[in-house]
Amino acid sequence: MALWYTEMQRNLQRFKQVREEIEVGKMSGAVGTFANIPPEIESYVCKHLGIGTAPVSTQTLQRDRHAYYIATLALIATSLEKFAVEIRNLQKTETREVEEAFAKGQKGSSAMPHKRNPIGSENITGISRVIRGYITTAYENVPLWHERDISHSSAERIMLPDVTIALDYALNRFTNIVDRLTVFEDNMRNNIDKTFGLIFSQRVLLALINKGMVREEAYDKVQPKAMISWETKTPFRELIEQDESITSVLTKEELDECFDPKHHLNQVDTIFERAGLA
Repeated sequence: MALWYTEMQRNLQRFKQVREEIEVGKMSGAVGTFANIPPEIESYVCKHLGIGTAPVSTQTLQRDRHAYYIATLALIATSLEKFAVEIRNLQKTETREVEEAFAKGQKGSSAMPHKRNPIGSENITGISRVIRGYITTAYENVPLWHERDISHSSAERIMLPDVTIALDYALNRFTNIVDRLTVFEDNMRNNIDKTFGLIFSQRVLLALINKGMVREEAYDKVQPKAMISWETKTPFRELIEQDESITSVLTKEELDECFDPKHHLNQVDTIFERAGLA
């Protein structure tokens, strides 16, 4: 969640930047020479509308601004899709570490009554694809004939409402998903245990190196046991403890430290502080 938070913070900054690009106006005339009104009137009107003025313009505002805007919204949508895909994967029956809220009487799969499908996250995934599809349209709107044709107009009448409304919907829907998300901590631990302790192989490797063993030698001792653990489903620590060339270097207490999952939580407070969440 901290990872998602920092990504959305970057998206927020991008959105603030693109607002400065897109929120501008012009009253410079058909070819941008202020032939009929002075620039002061343009500045006055735009100021009262709460928008900036384009330093140079023709009959139209240049569409690189709008392309940047659509690309930014598409990136925000893609972040939401990334988060949604993670929820979908974690809600798999064989994983089930998280689950979208499931109301009483709600149906999952019509064919498989046991299923609880992450329909909200699936919905966001599809919406994000639609939003990204408009990037091509936005970019193709940039090269206007003689800086002033209106071929972009018909496309933007569809694109701009579609993208903004769809993203607003996706943001609200994903907020609701996160607010009501069920987390199964026991299943998380069970999934870790299914690795037979292999996730601690790096800790054992580094402990041997810190005791003076050459890295290549330490790797050659640890890796084969990891492969055996995978193939035979034998606890990794059990295989490590059977090797005297390792136990003669690492004490039981040092092995306990290597296989302590709490080690990976030592810097959690620092990470959250760096993310601005502490």
